[in-house]
Amino acid sequence: MLKKHSENAYKLRGAFSLMELMIVVLIIGIVYTLAISNFQKIGDVKTPLNLLTLKEYLHQFKREKSVEFLCLDRCSSCDVFVDGEKLEELEGNFDNFLDDSVEIYRYEYGAGAILQEPKIYFNAEGVEDEVCFSYSLNLNGVGNQVLVEFKDKAYDFTPYFTKTVRYSSLQEAVDAKDELIQETLR
Repeated sequence: MLKKHSENAYKLRGAFSLMELMIVVLIIGIVYTLAISNFQKIGDVKTPLNLLTLKEYLHQFKREKSVEFLCLDRCSSCDVFVDGEKLEELEGNFDNFLDDSVEIYRYEYGAGAILQEPKIYFNAEGVEDEVCFSYSLNLNGVGNQVLVEFKDKAYDFTPYFTKTVRYSSLQEAVDAKDELIQETLR
């Protein structure tokens, strides 16, 4: 008699139980996660670090205060500092990233590009080093508002929400900034 009841229970059952559905959804979720992570790895082509990609590169570092890209010794040695601490695992990766021909400017409407004085940096031993180049992002992702001239090109680091823009000359960058302000004032 008990056997007949079991057979009838299977015949009457026309749907899946909640537990079975949850297991299927879990399996689909795991497969989806693995597939997406593999696709991201395939598409994750490392772009070479240069002035055009520097801002985006620095955005990847988790920080409580700031992240800074700092070049010393006439730009022969560059390092990344997160919250004031040098990332030792990256030491040497950026040597000769720039040379001492790099110039950093601040833009002012009506005055154009104004050359900035080099920043002063004190190393771990307390010895003063002259900074050849420095660019930092704060916790909110806002970076130094500068124009950088290097190898006859100008790089505009001033946009907050867009990537760094490259111009063929510093004058072209200044003209673009002036035009943007004129459009805003209209």
